[in-house]
Amino acid sequence: MNPEIRVGARFPDFELPDFRKRTARLSSFTKPSPMDERLGFTDGYPLIVVFYRGFYCPRDGQQMRMLVQFQDELAVNYCKLVAISVDPPLVCAAYRYGLGAAWPFLSDEKREVVKMLGILDETEGEYAYCSQPFTFVLAPDLTIHKIYNGWYFVGRPTLEELRQDLRALMERRSNYSYEAYNAPAIRAVRIPAQEWANGAPPLGANGLPVAHGVVKWFRYDDGYGMIASDDGQAIFFHFTAIPGEGYRTVAPGAEVDFEVVNAPSGLSARNVQIARQPTLGPAPIESKTYSGTNRG
Repeated sequence: MNPEIRVGARFPDFELPDFRKRTARLSSFTKPSPMDERLGFTDGYPLIVVFYRGFYCPRDGQQMRMLVQFQDELAVNYCKLVAISVDPPLVCAAYRYGLGAAWPFLSDEKREVVKMLGILDETEGEYAYCSQPFTFVLAPDLTIHKIYNGWYFVGRPTLEELRQDLRALMERRSNYSYEAYNAPAIRAVRIPAQEWANGAPPLGANGLPVAHGVVKWFRYDDGYGMIASDDGQAIFFHFTAIPGEGYRTVAPGAEVDFEVVNAPSGLSARNVQIARQPTLGPAPIESKTYSGTNRG
């Protein structure tokens, strides 16, 4: 291995095509979400990078099946995983589909990255010129936290070892404790449910300025969106800014009235109320039972 690839060093931020032939940069997997940025939590998230020989390797197959069992836990912990081989994107896509894997598979078909890292295997007799099996656990800034040499399968990380690595990295986050979310600036954007216990108060009753606008977009899975106000400003809002119970949504194109909060991270809306529903599309606001998806 390249001697510069060691614990505490910065892992190269390379680009490779993924299983759909779309170019992906490694740091794109660790960056904070727009909701994190709005709340001022810009730490980003840990990343597991698995280099494997190929779909034909039984040891790789065992490791990948183990990681498939781990992927739901990774999702709810907001940690990321990518797998890299020298197989072309189409082969990566077929292998990913067959495994039932949800994480990205990247193709280093030209062997540029494995050569740069010094992990190209030139010794295999039947399947030569592939990657040596290594697993890297990276901090959000791509600093190497742990390296696992998987030449023998026993050297590959267990799920418990990965869990401990990710815990150590997540504990460094500025929002790892409850207290981070209980700050006034955060509660102004991510509004506690008890604020709406008595229904929606009249707009402007708390002294905040009132504005009108149109919902530009709303990410249903993530629970946040953007309003274009009549004065041309882009106003961020979390679903908790919509009075009500449960998980609330609003359809793009809906006209809304709302209060404007000038938070440190930018303008946000609260007490978002429908002025006029869009002509087409789903009902703009609804309540649904929380199903475990990330709502920020």
